[in-house]
Amino acid sequence: MSAPIPANRARLSWVSSALEMTKATSAALASASVFFNAVRSREAIGVAMSTRILKLAAAWLAVCAPSMEALAETCHDVSVFAEGLVQPWSAAWLPDGALLVTERPGRLRTVSTEGGLSEAIEGLPTPFVQSQAGFFDVRLHPDFLENRLIYVSYATGRPDDNTLAVGRGRLDGLSVTGFEEVFRVHPSRQTPVHYGGKLAWLPDGTLLLTSGDAFDQREQAQDRGSQLGKVLRMADDGSVPTDNPFAGREGVDPYIFTLGHRNPQGLAVDVDGAVYLHEHGPRGGDEINQLVAGRNYGWPIVSFGVDYSGAYVTPFKTAPGYEAPLHHWTPSIAPSGMAIYRGNGFAAWSGDLLIGALVDRDLKRVSPAAPQKVQSIAADQRKRIRDVLVAHDGEVVVLTAEDQGQILRISPCK
Repeated sequence: MSAPIPANRARLSWVSSALEMTKATSAALASASVFFNAVRSREAIGVAMSTRILKLAAAWLAVCAPSMEALAETCHDVSVFAEGLVQPWSAAWLPDGALLVTERPGRLRTVSTEGGLSEAIEGLPTPFVQSQAGFFDVRLHPDFLENRLIYVSYATGRPDDNTLAVGRGRLDGLSVTGFEEVFRVHPSRQTPVHYGGKLAWLPDGTLLLTSGDAFDQREQAQDRGSQLGKVLRMADDGSVPTDNPFAGREGVDPYIFTLGHRNPQGLAVDVDGAVYLHEHGPRGGDEINQLVAGRNYGWPIVSFGVDYSGAYVTPFKTAPGYEAPLHHWTPSIAPSGMAIYRGNGFAAWSGDLLIGALVDRDLKRVSPAAPQKVQSIAADQRKRIRDVLVAHDGEVVVLTAEDQGQILRISPCK
């Protein structure tokens, strides 16, 4: 990704790293004091104290060195890469380093490697736009270089009868040709919220789609004949893969990959095929899950959150037969967008989940191996982060959920 002209540069470090450095510095100063006092009195103490002095010096270095290394690994610059977007929702990298960006009001635009915005790309359907409804995700077909196919998820219909759909077409400059709807979630809903709408390709070339519970239809997340509150798996033409976990089972929708989801807003697939998802809880109970085909993730039977009224959604936080989350947040952070870091820019982040937080106005870093250790990356920016991507050069790019939306670039300190 070419370096844009930096603006509003801010050098950040995690709050947790600062606290660790403070503790480490205090310990180091204490050790240093003993060390130098020992040196000062070395002649009086005698040669026998040399070993003691060397041990103190080693302890001092052991405390300081990891903390200094951690500071170097977490130090980063934030600059504005592009601005002037209207409620940017999701983005995907093009082969030349430019970005495709969806705007929820119903536009798809490109952002050049210099940060320039194109006009709206033509040839796409007009979505249903209201509240959370509009354009959602965009993804390139795995064979994009050969077929030029892009996939878009979007709301379609009218206020009293709308749903989530996926369509595809061939990108040709600033137009899409041959656009066709390949999938439509059923049943429809009468609400303009909780669509999900995230897309991700699995290594076998099948496509995952997150589908929310429509808010007023939460019970359908447990209804195996409904596609609401599910993660759905399809072939690239929208058909049902024969190896889906419930394919051929009577009374169960054959597209279901996993069930028991509320409003899944983040979906990412690692290089080894591991699938991670996060979703909004009600008041509290935002979750990160590692998905396993055929498993039930509990909503609304189990939840760490309560209803907006303060009433219990359920008395159960966990129960047999329902998958427990890797991590949950109470109070809610409103997670949105997710990427798995694989790059050379921040070696310490390798394999970690980078998750936007709308309420916290932050970017969270979570290690799947130690998910309780959540660290903040961009709290000082105070931006509602909608989506996050990792660039080919190892930098991190985030979209801000604003009417005057920006794309921010997070790069290692120079």
